[in-house]
Amino acid sequence: MSASRTSPSRILLTTVLLGTLLLAGCATKPPASDPDALAEYNETNDPLEPTNRVIYAVNNGLDTVLLRPLAIAYRAVLPDVVRSHIHNVLGNLGMPVQLANDILETHPRKAGDSLMRFAINSTLGVGGIFDAATDMGYPDHDADGGITLALWGLPNGPYLFLPVFGPSSPRDAAGTGIDQAINPFTWVGHGSTDRALGYAKTGIGALDARSRVLDDLDKITSQALDPYATIRSLYRQHRQSEIEDARADGQATVPAWFPAAAEKKQ
Repeated sequence: MSASRTSPSRILLTTVLLGTLLLAGCATKPPASDPDALAEYNETNDPLEPTNRVIYAVNNGLDTVLLRPLAIAYRAVLPDVVRSHIHNVLGNLGMPVQLANDILETHPRKAGDSLMRFAINSTLGVGGIFDAATDMGYPDHDADGGITLALWGLPNGPYLFLPVFGPSSPRDAAGTGIDQAINPFTWVGHGSTDRALGYAKTGIGALDARSRVLDDLDKITSQALDPYATIRSLYRQHRQSEIEDARADGQATVPAWFPAAAEKKQ
């Protein structure tokens, strides 16, 4: 992430403008006299659907003319093994944030895994190019600000489709802000070189993420009767699965400093 700082006034202005736009595009809640429509409205939990669909259309247009062609070229030019190494490096750069969320979620075993992954992959893995930690018994897992807030009991809130970021919710949007705040790369460095590296990391991360869902999104776009609704449903299912997996974690388990010994204790 870029090392340049965003002023609080700019963040506040952006939040106010986005909130105004969302409130202006609220869907009308069906009356109680139409129980079927009301039940469907509550189940989708998408009161901002008119605005969300506009943002989705804009994002989809930008994706069609820019990000998707770049992702296709990225996949065509770079072989699988190179893209895998790039993905590993990006994951290793995000490990401090993952570690912080493991701690906030009171998951000491996973925190130990994250710490060991960062230490091993940064050294033996040559800066994260190789995922040596997984081979040594320290697997990767999901941990981010949105999952942390969910485990703390914060409600998900209505569905949001955010510019650039795509499917989200108020809880996940707040979680993204938390991740940004605790990310060391947000605060380290002030020069043009640091900013350039931050922009490069963001751009490569976007290409990596888009290329990894290229086939799935193409299938949804070409086959789904309503791609917006399909993406909404898949996003919610995926996030709920990640949250349930994190909730089911044994919080009292000690960190897996020695995987073989830890397995004997279980």
